[in-house]
Amino acid sequence: QVQLTESGGGLVQPGGSLRLSCAASGTIFSIDTMGWYRQAPGKERELVATITSGSSTNYADSVKGRFTISRDNAKNTVYLQMNSLKPEDTAVYYCNAGIWVGVGRWKNTWGQGTQVTVES
Repeated sequence: QVQLTESGGGLVQPGGSLRLSCAASGTIFSIDTMGWYRQAPGKERELVATITSGSSTNYADSVKGRFTISRDNAKNTVYLQMNSLKPEDTAVYYCNAGIWVGVGRWKNTWGQGTQVTVES
């Protein structure tokens, strides 16, 4: 069994910062792309940022220049540093990873989500 555990969400004022973490655990052979997605009330889940095993990154236009994704392969962990937060960043943030759990066995895995609220 493999799972992703997120942490670091919370309440922050506009202009503030938060750092999200997501650690993979269980039987893991290797991890491909890891990423963060978010879902605001009444909206569809959207991509925030992704990072490949080789550390190539991709960001949604709405977060470019404010958010930074990184990963520690030794710890099977991905991070999302969020700066200059805006009220429109309020959402549940989900971690995602493509994990090889055995020979020929690949699993698209989601975390349980962590709430980020940006308000005065």
